[in-house]
Amino acid sequence: MINVSDVTLAYGRKVLFKEVNIKFTPGNCYGVIGANGSGKSTFLKILSGDVEQDKGEVAIGPRERISVLSQDQFAFDDQTVIDTVIMGHKRLYEVMAAREAIYAKPEFSEEDGVLSAELEVEFAEMNGYEAESEAAVLLKGLGIPESLCPRKIKELNGGDKVRVLLARALYGNPDVLLLDEPTNHLDLRSIAWLEDFLCRFRNTVIVVSHDRHFLNQVCTHIADIDFGKIRVYAGNYDFWYQASQLILKQKQNDNRKATEKADDLKAFIQRFSANASKSKQATSRKKLLEKLTIEDMPVSSRKYPFIQFKPERPCGNTILEITGLGKEIQGVSVLNNLNLTVRKGDKIAFVGSDGLAKTTLFQILAGEMKPDSGSFRWGATITPAYFPKENSAYFRGDLNLVDWLCQFPPCDGESFARGFLGRMLFSGDEALKKTSILSGGEQVRCMLSRMMLTGANTLILDEPTNHLDLESLTALNNGLIAFPEVLLLASRDHELVSTVANRIVEITPDGVIDRVMGFEEYLEAG
Repeated sequence: MINVSDVTLAYGRKVLFKEVNIKFTPGNCYGVIGANGSGKSTFLKILSGDVEQDKGEVAIGPRERISVLSQDQFAFDDQTVIDTVIMGHKRLYEVMAAREAIYAKPEFSEEDGVLSAELEVEFAEMNGYEAESEAAVLLKGLGIPESLCPRKIKELNGGDKVRVLLARALYGNPDVLLLDEPTNHLDLRSIAWLEDFLCRFRNTVIVVSHDRHFLNQVCTHIADIDFGKIRVYAGNYDFWYQASQLILKQKQNDNRKATEKADDLKAFIQRFSANASKSKQATSRKKLLEKLTIEDMPVSSRKYPFIQFKPERPCGNTILEITGLGKEIQGVSVLNNLNLTVRKGDKIAFVGSDGLAKTTLFQILAGEMKPDSGSFRWGATITPAYFPKENSAYFRGDLNLVDWLCQFPPCDGESFARGFLGRMLFSGDEALKKTSILSGGEQVRCMLSRMMLTGANTLILDEPTNHLDLESLTALNNGLIAFPEVLLLASRDHELVSTVANRIVEITPDGVIDRVMGFEEYLEAG
């Protein structure tokens, strides 16, 4: 259990949260949500003791163990995969190391015998004899095969490193589990495994995530950071959204009624204050007016960009034909004899554990890479627009955002660019920010702006939700639902794929599984 009492944190004049009081209890999973920059990750760091609050106290139950998902992919480079996971239970790993050191001695003293006996008892109490097998089970669930267990962390790719760090956090049944964006770099099957693990977890979980489906599946409560406060709602993300909208609407209605009543009272007072026969009534209404409270509506940190893709012309009957497409990267076959026909009205979600295969296919279709074999042909009416998974190359110059957007036709001068950027939450001086200092979420909004300018009738989107906050993600989701033409999409966001796709294409080592159905139906079909 964690008890947060009167916690306040500010950076200069910016107050992240003030006088927060929350009790996080065992058996519950708390989803921490809020706009980018609202302090979600910082709040988790306060709970873990990595950041010190300005005021207040964080109390943790005696002898309770906190486990934190590490964000440093290089911290364990010289450790093996299996050891890194077991190190998540610090005391268990210390006991294991002490046992091994004693048993490695050429001579065994009486003191060593006493110490080893004590260590064996503690080791057994912590289920140490099952340590490696339990770690391997966690790794397997997250998509790390047993063959990688003896490897050094530095030998793994970035995605696999993140999975190992997640297994490390989950290991050993911690009393409190703090997870910051745990679904990053996980495929949909691994996310489903994690959802099941957390639903069965009996202790306290506090998680920051932008994955709406994940929050709906695992959360019993939502801790919402907004208006400089943290308010806890019982229920999952969908329940929070409905409840928060009802509360906001109620406040607005109460304010409207109070304002109308105040106007009526002021009108009566002004009309009859000089009238002797009505003076007592006017005085009485003055007292009522003084007691009337009209709340200042706090300014939310949540802002929704305007995302709308308007095709200049509809697609014809021929969209895209892919024939025998093949590609090797560093001697490894990524695409092998891929055949696919895209039809009018298709909104295709490309799924599968191999993200490189999807990215390679999209790069070939966008003309950024040539296939080794096979061919593809766009229809004569098709104008594609591409959102790349890695887009930092677009922001290497030192342009401000207005000048950056004006590079792409049909952007027509500063006034047009400012208006367009304003709808994407870059208003005022924000529109003059240098591209070199943009955050990940800001870069994504810029790339979406660039796509919207094209008037394309076929959108190719490779993991467009990376770095987006929930508000921008919701706006993108709604924009893609409303898009009337063809969409080729790769995304780990379950909610986005479920609400947008009408056809699922899974790229496997043995070929393509192509099903004309929604994502939920595809999952049920296995």
